[in-house]
Amino acid sequence: MFRYALVLAALYASAGLTGCGKKGQDGGAVAPSAIPVQVLVVESRKLTNSTEYLAILKSRHSATINPQVEGQITKIFVKSGERVTAGKPLLQIDPLKQEATVSSQEAARLAQEANVRLAKVNLDRAVKLQAAGVISRADFDNAQTNYDTAVAQLKSLEHQVQQQQVELRYYQVSAPMEGIVGDIPVRVGDRVGVTTLLTTVDEPGALEAYIYVPASRSKDLRLGLPVKLLDESGAVLAQSEITFVSPQVDTDTQTVLAKAAVGNSNTRLRISQQVRAQVAWGTRNGPVVPVLAVQRISGEYFLFVAVKDGSRTVARQRAVKLGEIVGNDYAVLEGVQPGDHVIVSGTQFLQDGAPVTEQLKEAGKTGESEKSSGAKSN
Repeated sequence: MFRYALVLAALYASAGLTGCGKKGQDGGAVAPSAIPVQVLVVESRKLTNSTEYLAILKSRHSATINPQVEGQITKIFVKSGERVTAGKPLLQIDPLKQEATVSSQEAARLAQEANVRLAKVNLDRAVKLQAAGVISRADFDNAQTNYDTAVAQLKSLEHQVQQQQVELRYYQVSAPMEGIVGDIPVRVGDRVGVTTLLTTVDEPGALEAYIYVPASRSKDLRLGLPVKLLDESGAVLAQSEITFVSPQVDTDTQTVLAKAAVGNSNTRLRISQQVRAQVAWGTRNGPVVPVLAVQRISGEYFLFVAVKDGSRTVARQRAVKLGEIVGNDYAVLEGVQPGDHVIVSGTQFLQDGAPVTEQLKEAGKTGESEKSSGAKSN
């Protein structure tokens, strides 16, 4: 390519010198020779209208672990990234105060059991005395009432002991399911409450891509839209489709949450990994031009088109508005139309209005697969 550029430069310089050095019979300067260039006929191609957004991968089955009681963390049994089974202890919250409460309630229950036994003895005695006519009916009723009250209080205390024992188990935080432990933002000695995030347990395997789409584009969001997940180099990591669209707009970010289910059988993707999500809105037909035919000048994009100017062919510079890159081509939004002859070689040596000789290059072919469509170069 570099040698070809040097040859073109030499030809262009030679043509300029010839034009400047020679004069016609009437004394006027002779027009410079045409520069041979390769051209490609612009074709219309089916293009995908897509937009890229930042996405975050999350487990489709994830549990957020918060304590059910308040207290100070005394032990942490696991590390971030560790695989755990359901029921495995994760953290320990200081249980001393709760243990004392359980002991106090248990002592009260034992004391009430003694009261029940005494009330039962008094009731049995009252039954015998009332049958012998020694005590009145009122005394018998009092004995029955004392016994019933003691039994009811014992049942109440038993329920309280059970409740306190259940709450005591909350001081040891366990994994609710099998999975991988996430980040543990707390440390031994921290005091935690019921709203404190202790960690997460994520089930390995299938993931979901959380895609945050601007609210201005939310009207186009719908279930089933194709989604490609790309890495930093643009390589496709996974293909999916929109499986969930939030009915609400996030007031802070003015975005709408969309989700796409992602299979992860080879575990290439990680939980909390950030990827590029390319959402395909639809398809359209439009012109494409080779990337190498486009020049960027002062932030704007230009290319050269070979057009007829009377009896000769000249290069005309056009400003173009480009879309996404499709393979080795740019999708063109404005500037050229299907059928235009785009110059794809020697553009760095061309100026607007320079005469050229076209050599037609067939799309999709390389090397010397060219057809001459104009005057042959000297």
